[in-house]
This record gives sequence, structure tokens and C-alpha cells, in this order.
Amino acid sequence: MERRLAAVMVADMAGFSRLVEADETGVLTRQRTYRREVFEPEIASRHGRIVKLTGDGFLAEFASAEGAVRAALEIQETMESREGGTDPEARVTYRIGINVGDVVMDEGDIFGDGVNVAARMETIAEPGGICVTDIVHQTMGDRLAAGFRDMGRQRVKNISRPIRVWQWTPDGAPQRAEPEEAAKQKVRFATASDGVQIAWASIGSGVPVLKAPNWLNHVEYEWQNPCWRPFLLECSRRFELIRFDQRGNGLSDRDVEEISEDAMQRDISAVVEAAGLERFALMGISQGAAFSVRYAAENPDRVRCLIILGGYLRGRLLREDTEQHELHRVQADLIRQGWGSPNPVFRHFFTSTFMPDAPPETASSFDELQRVSTHMNEALQIREMNARTDVRALAAKIRVPTLVLHAKGDRVCPIEEGRLVARTIPGASFVELPGNNHALTEGTPALAMFLEEVQDFLARHAG
Repeated sequence: MERRLAAVMVADMAGFSRLVEADETGVLTRQRTYRREVFEPEIASRHGRIVKLTGDGFLAEFASAEGAVRAALEIQETMESREGGTDPEARVTYRIGINVGDVVMDEGDIFGDGVNVAARMETIAEPGGICVTDIVHQTMGDRLAAGFRDMGRQRVKNISRPIRVWQWTPDGAPQRAEPEEAAKQKVRFATASDGVQIAWASIGSGVPVLKAPNWLNHVEYEWQNPCWRPFLLECSRRFELIRFDQRGNGLSDRDVEEISEDAMQRDISAVVEAAGLERFALMGISQGAAFSVRYAAENPDRVRCLIILGGYLRGRLLREDTEQHELHRVQADLIRQGWGSPNPVFRHFFTSTFMPDAPPETASSFDELQRVSTHMNEALQIREMNARTDVRALAAKIRVPTLVLHAKGDRVCPIEEGRLVARTIPGASFVELPGNNHALTEGTPALAMFLEEVQDFLARHAG
């Protein structure tokens, strides 16, 4: 066996099983044609070789990172020109991942960490896109590197260390510069009682506010994503914001044995201890409301006050509304069928529900944020946990000042659920926000009103 440094490319067809089920002969014929007319000649022209075929893709080795990246770009641009006019449901697209690392050669095949990481880059890439590791990005020329956007560090399956990832997509928007505040953030890791590593970060100064996780977070990548960047920026200018990635997503451990309400409470406690928090304000957004309510009820000596935004006490399956039950079922099916799919139907369904009034750039980035934050199985587990949560009895025991805010037209969590939170927690104040977005977006009256109300509330109850 021979060990050497190599640039490794891994590619596979997005939605292969679904496409083959719909048109086995047609899809396999197109795959063979593309391999003969696109992949093999382009890889050979860049001094690479296809090591092996993988059924729905291939593994290739190159002498240089530049050669691998140039080949990948040409392949994806050619595929876009050939398949771009095809119905999205039947379109053949490939994901490509590239890494430079040690490989072990054995009887013509290659193995090792360099291959494993490249394979994980492929799973992160968008259909029709390319993801490369930071070492690949650093070795690329300026002209090649310019089209790649920084996705920050990512947790990938079976790799213990977070890996910084750069992404290229055919229609990728130019990367916006991170605000200065982002550079001041330091990501740390707390160890939960079962050994799971929980990524947390703090930014800003003043009153400490711990934000419980909402639906899928990434403490680094959120600064680059227009869904969360304005929210984080404005909060960090008003108080110290401490937040963390729940187990199963973001920079926290992904492949964990337990995703449950009990585990979430242990994770909150681990972050509280790691951050040295004694008395603090607790903020729960969306699913984070139920976790915050339980923590506040069980730890009254820690929580000064409670802020709830777009939250609920009972999960979707516990509401007396058949439409909510059906919505849960449909969303679960869409996640199973379309997590990372090139079909825009899967992407737009969630975006139009969470932020129907968002501008195009923000809306399109929401799908990417979900996709890079976790994998399909973990997303399903988190959603099922949220759908069955019930903290109504605990909410009635809370005795700290509580502010509840909810958008009037929220389609993810109806405003009636927000009003239930305010009615159940003794003495809670309720503020109705304008608009239909579940996630507050930049430049909206709802975000401005939220910030004003929270700042005034913290001055009165957490100063």
C-alpha cells in the first residue's frame, strides 16, 4: 500500500433513487452519456483519473487542487447547460465535494481521511454545486476562489473535528461582508452530561440573555445568512447574547443517541455552567419557547425574566386543529423526500411558511441554512420532539416577569398559541407584532418593534 497527498473529488447524482424510480432507463442512459461525454474527458484534461464508479456517481483523484476545482466547475457548468431546461422533477444534477489530504492507495483504489472528508463535502453541496475544504480554497488561484462563499465550520458525519467549508453554486449571490461584531464572537464547546459536545457562543455586552435554540441553528454560519444576521447584529448591540446549537445540528455533535426534551434541558444547563451564568434573561423563539418555559420553571433561581417570540406551549400534534396535524404530516413527508433536493417545491414550501413576506435573497437563503445545519434524520427527530411537547402545566408555575411577542399572521405557529402562552404564565405581557413572518427579517416593522420592546423590558426587569 502506498500513502500520498492527493486532491480528491467525490460526486453523486442528487435524488438518484427518486429519479430512477420514475424513469430508470432514461436516467441511467443519461448518466452513462454524461460520464462518457462530460466527466471522463474533463477529468482527464485536468490530469485526474476516475478511481471508481459508485452507482450514482464517482470518485476521482487529481495531482492538484486547482485541477480538481477547474474540472468540477466545468462539469457543473456543462451539466447546467444540458439539464437547465429540464423539468425540475426530472432534472439530473450532481453534487461535488473536493478535499486535499492523505490517501492510501491499494490495488488501484484509494482510502483514508482525504477521501472521507471529500465525501462529506459532497453531502453538504447543493445539487448542481461544489463544496471544498478550506485547504482547497487556500490553494486555489484568486480567480477560482472568487466564486466560492464561506459557509464557516461544519460538523460532518463520522469526522470528529469541525471543517471549514466553501461553496460554489451556479447562481450563487456574492458573499456579503460579515459585520465587525461577528469577528468578536468566540465559539466554545460545553460537554453535556452524556458526553455530547454542545457549541455555544456569546457576543455583545451588558445584560446577559441566553437564547434557547429554535428550529435549526448554526452559531457561525448564521452571521453569513441574511435570515439571522440582522437579528444577531441588533441584539449584540443592545445586550450580551449567548446562544448555542442544539444537539443534532450546527457545530454541536450531530450523530447522537438521544434527541429529547430531557436532553435539551441538560444541554441548556451545560451551557449555563460553561458560560458562568448565575442570573440571566432567557429568550425562547419558536420551539425554544417550550424549552425556556421548562427551564425557567425548574430553575427559578437562575432566570431573571423570560422573553418569548413566536412560541408555543403545546406542540402541533397536541393542538385541537386537524389542519395543524395535517401540516405536520406533510412537512415530514417533504423532509423525507426533498431534503437537499433540486426540486424547488421542497425548498419553497418551508420558506413560504416561515417567512412569506421575506425578500428573495433572504427567502432563498433559508433553505440553505436548514440544509447545512443538520441532516434529514436529525431534522425529523427534532420536528417530532417539538410536535409532541407540552409545558402548559409548567408555564402556570412560572413567577418571573415574562414578555410574549407574536406576529399577527404567523403561519408556522398561529397567534392563538402565543396568546395561550401569555394567558397561562401569570402576569405575562403580550405584544402583537405586525406582519406574517415567523422569523423576523431585516428592515421590517416587526423586527424594529421587537427590539424596542425587548430593550425596554430588560431595562425594567434584568438591569
